Amino acid sequence: MARNLTILALLIGLVTACTYTMKVRDGRTAVDVKQYAVAVKLLEKEYDKAKSRVEQGKIAFLLGESYKRLNKSDLSIRWYRIAYDNQYGVDALKEYAYALKRAERYEEAMQAFKDLGIEIGSPYEYRREISACQVAQGWKGLPPEYEVEVLSFNSGNSDYAPALYKDNQLVISSDRSASTGDDTYNWTGNAFSDLFLVDLKSNSVTGFDNKFNTENNEGTVAFNQDYSEAYFTRCFSNGKYEDAHCKLMVSEGNGNSWSVPRALPFIQEGANYVHPSLSADGNTLYFSSDHPDGWGGYDIYTAERQPDGNWSLPQLLSRAVNTPGDEKFPFIDGDTLYFASDSHTGMGGLDIFRSYKLSNGSWAPAYNLKAPINSGRDDFGYVIDHNAPKPKGVLQVGYFTSTRDDGIGGDDIFRFTKVVPPEPPVVEVPEEIEYKLLLEGYVLEKIYADPTNPNSKVLGRRPLPGSEVTIRFDKKKETATVGEDGLFRLELEENTDYNFLASKENYLNNDAVFSTVGIGRDPNNPVQTFEVEIVLDRIFFDKEITLENIYYDFDKWDIREDARPTLDELARNLELNPGIRIQMGSHTDCRGNNRYNEDLSQKRAQSAVDYLITKGIDPGRLMARGYGESQPEVDCICARCTEDEHQANRRTTFKIIE
Repeated sequence: MARNLTILALLIGLVTACTYTMKVRDGRTAVDVKQYAVAVKLLEKEYDKAKSRVEQGKIAFLLGESYKRLNKSDLSIRWYRIAYDNQYGVDALKEYAYALKRAERYEEAMQAFKDLGIEIGSPYEYRREISACQVAQGWKGLPPEYEVEVLSFNSGNSDYAPALYKDNQLVISSDRSASTGDDTYNWTGNAFSDLFLVDLKSNSVTGFDNKFNTENNEGTVAFNQDYSEAYFTRCFSNGKYEDAHCKLMVSEGNGNSWSVPRALPFIQEGANYVHPSLSADGNTLYFSSDHPDGWGGYDIYTAERQPDGNWSLPQLLSRAVNTPGDEKFPFIDGDTLYFASDSHTGMGGLDIFRSYKLSNGSWAPAYNLKAPINSGRDDFGYVIDHNAPKPKGVLQVGYFTSTRDDGIGGDDIFRFTKVVPPEPPVVEVPEEIEYKLLLEGYVLEKIYADPTNPNSKVLGRRPLPGSEVTIRFDKKKETATVGEDGLFRLELEENTDYNFLASKENYLNNDAVFSTVGIGRDPNNPVQTFEVEIVLDRIFFDKEITLENIYYDFDKWDIREDARPTLDELARNLELNPGIRIQMGSHTDCRGNNRYNEDLSQKRAQSAVDYLITKGIDPGRLMARGYGESQPEVDCICARCTEDEHQANRRTTFKIIE
């Protein structure tokens, strides 16, 4: 699916190079190396030869995944359904439901989401998806405010994120074959993305500038008014750990010459910074980041240009714009912000929304642009061309990106015209508008595939009745007990920060925050309702819980940079639960002798303990234990273990011992 490049390549930036010329002989291998077109041919043959329903179910699920990546909705829906009918399980039903939603088959999607909730034992988990399908159905019946058309310069690959350029030109991001470098991106099997210049008169497409385009992923550019500055995203591969982070780069232009790009100084390691947009005066930079201090996922931030020319530290936009999901691809047009989100109520994947800045500096509620700008697929990268000719009856002309089926390749760039809407019905407006900010909070617990095993797959969440929530705000304190639906309700005060601490016997405490700072009053939407979820983990006494993303260099025991977020989260849990004591454990794979592995694992466990102590955790609450190779997660013959099995056995764990 086209979203894979724009979200994973430019947002997460996992850009390890990998070629795709290798010969594959079975469908699973083809999927593993992302040769989806090859995979479907092999898998369909393998499906016909499968000797059991269970094997057919496994193959059918891989076919569904492959057709999803190839942007073929109907075929992905068909094979996910076959996988579920052939005992693949809830993963197939879940993908089937989302595939129906992306295809805008909303009635069928709602039923599939209802079935999925019943299957996992929690109708709560997919209630928002069902509601969004109902809303999207209504939107599709409204008179359209836009007309859209796909542009002929799109390639068979991904073309996205148009930016206006001088002399009736666009600069787009694309992974078409003309991109720089000989390698291919390991998610799509296409080239790494570069910036390209599109002449809208001739529809010719050429590489933008070799100062910008490298063997890394480049994309999503923004220019100032006189085209003397360019800001864009570059995702770097660090090679060592096979991952990368994306940074915002800046380059100065002089005529047709550009300076060597450099990263903006406020960027911090360990987070991705993407999708710049510049205000008309060039003094406010909007962008998206997955910084851990945000509301969750990717959020939209601003930075202000200082009198000395440097940029201020980024400021997070309010919850009127940002959600616990992803907000990306901002475009600022005067006081109006357009952006893409997968968490505000939408029609499928990413939808395009707008908000506007109020006189007091706060932001109005996000408004969905609806169909035909939005669809069941990913829609993003919206820009307005104020210099374009406007025939009578046309209010705006611009461009956006979509992965919808009637495009040419993966992501495609569409042109839109906003037409004069029909006269709205006359609605009596009360003389005095009563504004309210409401919060619906849910306390939840995880649903495990094996209820006795905290390392088993999490199927979803369900309400946790009887939990208590302590609410602190503005030097006040309130307590709420949630009902059978796990819900507590609160009317919020304006410009106030809220802290919530949820607790229940035999569960670990957890917290959440919410802020009404920056949420503006909108006469068209006087009552705004927000949602917060707090998930409590059941206490499994004396059972090891594997910590994800804790890796060590070969023959080393130092805590790597990429392990710190996981340990930071554990430290936070220990702060919220001062009455527990834990053992940090470390396990090795079977390679190396017993004594060496025991010594190495003990040092690694102690390093994790030492790190937690630096975060303020009392040493008396911590114990280190190295197990060596004595307790493998996967019991395989050492010489025959796969690398994945070795990796599963090299794990760091913790368990609650008091």
